[in-house]
Amino acid sequence: MKGIFSVEVENKAGVLSHVSGLFARRGFNIDSLAVGETEDKDISNMTIISSGDERVMEQIEKQLNKKIDVIKVRRFSESKVVTRELLMIKVTYTNATRADIMQICSITGAHIVDLAPKSMVIELTAKTKKVDRFIKLMQPFGIVQIARTGAVAIQREID
Repeated sequence: MKGIFSVEVENKAGVLSHVSGLFARRGFNIDSLAVGETEDKDISNMTIISSGDERVMEQIEKQLNKKIDVIKVRRFSESKVVTRELLMIKVTYTNATRADIMQICSITGAHIVDLAPKSMVIELTAKTKKVDRFIKLMQPFGIVQIARTGAVAIQREID
């Protein structure tokens, strides 16, 4: 089971360390972590994805709520949330493979954002599974470097 948590925290030094330390001390795994400022510069939002059974998810939520720097914790259901992840991947290419890479990018919605004589940087914003599949598609061309943000999430409008 995946737990998707949106955690509003005070935007100050050490908060990320406190929250990640909680996971380490309790033996909880962080599958994905993304942090950024909200519309209020004094508040950051952490999207934390973890895995475990229902008891573990409840413990994570309770422990996060105990933290002084935590303002609000929301736990999202996978069916009621929109998630996206940003991938930047540098791949090598030759004259023979460049068109193939460009075609894959066109089909998948990825964008070439930098082109050098022997490599290119591609960005893709998508669900985590699509990002994983895109990486597999790029492996035959020669991956030089990968940078991923981790998933960010926002709750769907509730009817």
